[in-house]
Amino acid sequence: MPVGPAPMIRTSVVWGSISSLDLPTVVDFLTEPIAFVNGRWHMNFMTENQPKKPSKSDRTRAQILEAARLLFAEHGYDGASIRDVAAHASIDPAMVIRYFRSKDELFARAAVVDLQLPALRAIDRNTIGEALIRRFLEIWEGAASGPGMAILLRSATSNEFAAEKLRDVFGNQVRPVVATVADPADAGRRAGLVSSQLLGLAMCRYLLRLPPVVALSHDEIIQNVGPTLQRYAVGEDVS
Repeated sequence: MPVGPAPMIRTSVVWGSISSLDLPTVVDFLTEPIAFVNGRWHMNFMTENQPKKPSKSDRTRAQILEAARLLFAEHGYDGASIRDVAAHASIDPAMVIRYFRSKDELFARAAVVDLQLPALRAIDRNTIGEALIRRFLEIWEGAASGPGMAILLRSATSNEFAAEKLRDVFGNQVRPVVATVADPADAGRRAGLVSSQLLGLAMCRYLLRLPPVVALSHDEIIQNVGPTLQRYAVGEDVS
């Protein structure tokens, strides 16, 4: 019986292990491995881009912090104990110590404050006071407001640890910003006056909740406090 022509043979080596095979055979041979690799890549990609679920440890830590922020804000450092925090979080007090080691560390984590003050030298010099009071209202009443300042302010009047943290906020966040708009040598005095105005307003409006101060609208606060902050911040009389 006559024998037909032999199929075309490719002599190149594919990946060092496949040789002397025609193209359709190579394609068929590689289809399954390629599909497997693609599938694994897709699975890994999806896994890496999916948000990780918080672990039990993460949930416990967050639960403790939430309870601590609430109690410290309401009662101050001295008025809220580790046992109080544990009871509010429905866990054993030993767990609070396990995650935060001490009441001081728990307080420090609960009272983190980032004022994110505006870059005063980048705005109109005549609107600095207004920019500061608007930022103040955002910190205390804005959508992203947190309990950190309330915790520090309520606690600082009776606890030196809390007072020191509040002084750190002044020294590391308020003073450097104020120093950029006038003589740096005078920045401490000017920043101190700015802080006295804003902390006094916060005490009266948010902690003592004096009715006439609570009743002030944002516009009224801006109109009345803004010019004073302007004068304090730049060290000049408002014309």
